[in-house]
Amino acid sequence: MSRIRFLAAAAIPALIVSVCATATAAPAQAPAPQGAPNFLVIVADDLGWSDLGAFGGEIATPNLDALALSGVRFTGFHTAPTCSPTRSMLMSGVDNHEAGLGTMAELLSDATRGRPGYEGYLNDRVASIAELLHAGGYATVMAGKWHLGLTPDREPAARGFEHSFALLQGLSNHFGADQNEGWAKAGLAPSYRDDGKPAAFPVGSFSADYFADRLIGYLDAAAKAGDRRPFFAYLPFTAPHWPLQAPDETIARYKGRYDQGYEALRAARLARQKQLGLVPADAVAHVTEQVRPWASLSAGERAIEARKMEVYAAMVDRMDQNVGRVIAALKAQGRYDDTIILFFSDNGPEGNAIEAPSPRFKVARPGDTPPPGGPDAPQAPDPALGIDNSLANIGKPTSYVGYGPGWAQANSVPSWLVKGYTTEGGIRVSAFAAGKGVSGGGGRIATANLDVRDVAPTLLDYAGLKQPAQFAGHAILPHEGRSLRPVLSGGAAAVRSPTDTLGYELFFRRALRKGDWKVVYLPAGTNRYTRKGVSTGRWQLFDLAADPGETRDLATEQPARLAELVAAYDGYARAKGVVPLPAADPAPATPPGARP
Repeated sequence: MSRIRFLAAAAIPALIVSVCATATAAPAQAPAPQGAPNFLVIVADDLGWSDLGAFGGEIATPNLDALALSGVRFTGFHTAPTCSPTRSMLMSGVDNHEAGLGTMAELLSDATRGRPGYEGYLNDRVASIAELLHAGGYATVMAGKWHLGLTPDREPAARGFEHSFALLQGLSNHFGADQNEGWAKAGLAPSYRDDGKPAAFPVGSFSADYFADRLIGYLDAAAKAGDRRPFFAYLPFTAPHWPLQAPDETIARYKGRYDQGYEALRAARLARQKQLGLVPADAVAHVTEQVRPWASLSAGERAIEARKMEVYAAMVDRMDQNVGRVIAALKAQGRYDDTIILFFSDNGPEGNAIEAPSPRFKVARPGDTPPPGGPDAPQAPDPALGIDNSLANIGKPTSYVGYGPGWAQANSVPSWLVKGYTTEGGIRVSAFAAGKGVSGGGGRIATANLDVRDVAPTLLDYAGLKQPAQFAGHAILPHEGRSLRPVLSGGAAAVRSPTDTLGYELFFRRALRKGDWKVVYLPAGTNRYTRKGVSTGRWQLFDLAADPGETRDLATEQPARLAELVAAYDGYARAKGVVPLPAADPAPATPPGARP
């Protein structure tokens, strides 16, 4: 079914509808409820849980820290293990396997292609939060990464955003250098859309700067036109996602900062988290995986590794600077005091060793075969793309690196593993809320089990709107997330009871949370869904309240609880249509006391 494209009318709330053939009309825009707040949702890309100063980091993030400390920080906010599945849950309020991103579009395989919930784009079983808020009287704008569909009927302009400047794929060069002929011939040139029309990123601009420019421009234009509708502003940065690149003057601020290595950084951040009360005083960090000890590296290797972290820190720093610019613009417009701000990362930090563009980010076409090696496969540089990863060039537009597992696991401390995994290192992210109606001050911390599926129902709740059973002439799935309003207002400590469950699955890696307890299953064997030395091929059980680093597997000690949670995961997988592990790969071992 085709979708409807919303366009803007500057001064008067109106809906101009462009309809593809056979499309049904969407609800006309109604006046917003009296006193409805504005929403600013900011999403970082691959940010580590401990990167922000307010979460124990040493990177200069004064603007984000000020917001976090004025509101409430979440130590138990969870997402999917990677970006597009998380974004589907953010937009829809339902599980990624129902919203269309049961796996990433770039990694659809014979086992998943064509299955319901694995369309590779935000599907028609859901209405996006932008669509619902727009129909309820909100102005809706976004600038940044979309990653929820490449075709005109799946772009932001077709899913409820009046104004949008969007990167459609999952990543791009942060200075726009991947828009030249060589990248296009390799199928790696990104796609940008400006209000639904093909656009180009201005080469030489930095991604975080330009996305903030565009969002501020939309808000300023509305203010000048006298448009006083409440707004939903969505700012999904591509920083600090690889390739690691940043302006020279920002990188220079971190020269020499990381020369002591990732083990030292990891220890310092964990100590700071304990001081801040973010983790228990006796919290133990999970052992690092697949990391060469810093002392074993040569002087040249250490210099390169330290440089990578310097550039990464500069990307986080620059993102923070641009958040400050957006906040300043809202204050200048007189709209800050009526705005609720949510900030979070889309998943944990990237732990793969990346030295070149990945073919999995080529423009996806129906029938494409996924790249070999699976989601964690390293890539070799392509000389035709003009990549220079020498020490002096790292961070510049012609470099293309990630920072690898050592820094990633320092940045996710005390958690286990990184992006792509259903362990806490992959799905627990730094997150906070601030602004109107958020009870904060004094560094309030909420430890409750919260989830990205909670964002859409939270915004509707504050907006005074109800989710309809149908949208654009067809039924939509009801939100399964919970409104976070009781936690944000300070009226409750949690939105879930100890008996409520939340399931997670990606790349056949599984997890389920029930109260403080969590089970994890990572496939074992020589298949493309595992990483050597990490996977056990059996279910593991953890008590996250006592062990946030998932360091003590209690499966043998508590077989009955293990069986209970595994059975709950099986129920989740059936209800959401999760594709099982292919028969050619090892099946998970049945835990004691659980039914096969």
